[in-house]
Amino acid sequence: MIRAMTLIPLSPIDYVFTGRGAYPIEFVFAYDGTIDAGRLEESLRRSLAAFPPVGSRFVRLPDGGLAFDPYEGGCTFRVAQSETTYAETERRTVFLDPVDGREGEPLGRVLLTRTPNGCVLGVSLSHAVADGYSYFAFLSSWARLFRGEPFPPPSHARGALVQAVDGSASAAAAGEALGAGGLFRAGPRPEVDRAHLRVLRHVLSRAELVAMHEEAQAGNPVRLSHNDTAAAWLWKKCLVEWADPDPALDTYLSCPVDFRRLHPAAGPAYFGNAVVLATASIPRGELAEVPLGDLATRVRRAVDAVDEEAVRRSLLALERLRRTEGLGAMEECHVVHPRQGLLLTNLSRLPVSEVAFDAGPPVAFDILTPGVRGAVALPEPGGGIDLRVFLPVA
Repeated sequence: MIRAMTLIPLSPIDYVFTGRGAYPIEFVFAYDGTIDAGRLEESLRRSLAAFPPVGSRFVRLPDGGLAFDPYEGGCTFRVAQSETTYAETERRTVFLDPVDGREGEPLGRVLLTRTPNGCVLGVSLSHAVADGYSYFAFLSSWARLFRGEPFPPPSHARGALVQAVDGSASAAAAGEALGAGGLFRAGPRPEVDRAHLRVLRHVLSRAELVAMHEEAQAGNPVRLSHNDTAAAWLWKKCLVEWADPDPALDTYLSCPVDFRRLHPAAGPAYFGNAVVLATASIPRGELAEVPLGDLATRVRRAVDAVDEEAVRRSLLALERLRRTEGLGAMEECHVVHPRQGLLLTNLSRLPVSEVAFDAGPPVAFDILTPGVRGAVALPEPGGGIDLRVFLPVA
């Protein structure tokens, strides 16, 4: 049960996922067996005591900022019935009860759907509440509580990230740092139109990944990962087709970098958003012909450039922007270039098996996060990766 608690102010990076054009994090998990709905809801309520932002709503602070306000209806729970199985259901958003992220609305919604051969658990959570790492930390902790097992307590030190921001920097320095944090200020974000998103899927086998990596690494003094080369491959494949044909315009590939190990105020137990965008670029005119190793090297160097100082500069820029221009300015911050960019999140090591209730681990899952021009790398059996790209319908 959620009781009256102190408000939890948002951190600087949380604000990027508020307001117009903000999208939630959403997954659905399919189970062969049934899950006891009463026990599931009861354990959910108890888990919110350890994860209060999940059971909260946005409220306005006197300084014009926002805070998480934990309250009794802060995470809704519903049970539904489906006449078709998970595998037979083409549009799997029917297994979700999406959050909308407006002030006063619940920031977490859970839907348990009974199907002819099992059940599906859909969890929609405001991205301001959590990044992908924290999303699964919450789900696995909730599942442990359901099973009567202990779980490591999360840290909610969002205020420490705000206190680390030095407000003495000039506006020019703050603007420069916004770009250094991989963000684009490109006018108001459009509303997310979930009904008109299409998903492109590219599955790379383990053998294809190895061959691709060998090609990129040959003669390259920079040590590359398989993720670097897969990101480079997707960058070229997608943006050669989508980007403006003007050869002088830059194209961008952005990758979220977790800063829990970089920022002393965060740490591995931090629950919230702990990401900085590593962004690489190349002119459109060079993209088609550039060797894969060159693109992969650009990705690796962008990721390696994210250190503690880069994190602090990014947080500084976001905090100064909000304080000087208000919440409307945060709706102009894009995590991906809206015309010439692609955002790739590596989720190839998701702890899906830990989301196990009385029906055991999920037998299937899907990501439904409606991030336009966003892509995810999901695990594929046999060591490959499943690349999915979310685009608006032309």
